[in-house]
Amino acid sequence: MTISLLDVIKYFANEPHQIESVQWLQANIAPDTLKQFEAMWRSSEPELLSASQLHGICPDVTIEMLNPYAIALNKGFVKFGMTSKIRIAHFIAQVAHESDGFNTTEEYASGEEYEGRTDLGNTEVGDGLRYKGSGLIELTGRYNYEKCGKALGVDLIANPQLLRELPLCVDSAFWFWNTNGLNQYADADDIETITRIINGGLNGFESRQEYLARAKHELGIR
Repeated sequence: MTISLLDVIKYFANEPHQIESVQWLQANIAPDTLKQFEAMWRSSEPELLSASQLHGICPDVTIEMLNPYAIALNKGFVKFGMTSKIRIAHFIAQVAHESDGFNTTEEYASGEEYEGRTDLGNTEVGDGLRYKGSGLIELTGRYNYEKCGKALGVDLIANPQLLRELPLCVDSAFWFWNTNGLNQYADADDIETITRIINGGLNGFESRQEYLARAKHELGIR
């Protein structure tokens, strides 16, 4: 019978052989798995959106994959004052579309199309690829990376990959949402205006509407 980790925790007595075995286990667990475990272990935020509900909205991703996102999202909902069901529904609808149903935290294209785009702040060679759309709401360009990084206390110019990882892929979406005052449009159930502000147009509007309908269903919004 395989040892239960719950029993390991329960009967851990700080014995040398126990310490050695736990240290061995930690050294052989993938870093991403440890990060997810830490986030789940430390979580004490109210559950405004469960991983099961998130899976109902984005069924193409497993609950296990969605668990760490659900934890980060619940922290963000509280931190950024987005605890009403209608705000949560609209936020999830948009980030679900932008992230291809939580399948990716960066756009699939290489970013070459943004090379030399001074309107995005891409003034140096390689900026297009380096600062391509990333995060649950795909922030794009050196300028946006810099603004978001300063707001969240992270150097995203030197470490752009952090925007594609938890928790910043989630936090950056909350930052964008609040910076652009999108709660007022969520409160008004105005998905069109929200989409135009995020996308610059109405690309993927039908998909966003479908995600919103599922989000409302999962959250019990009539």
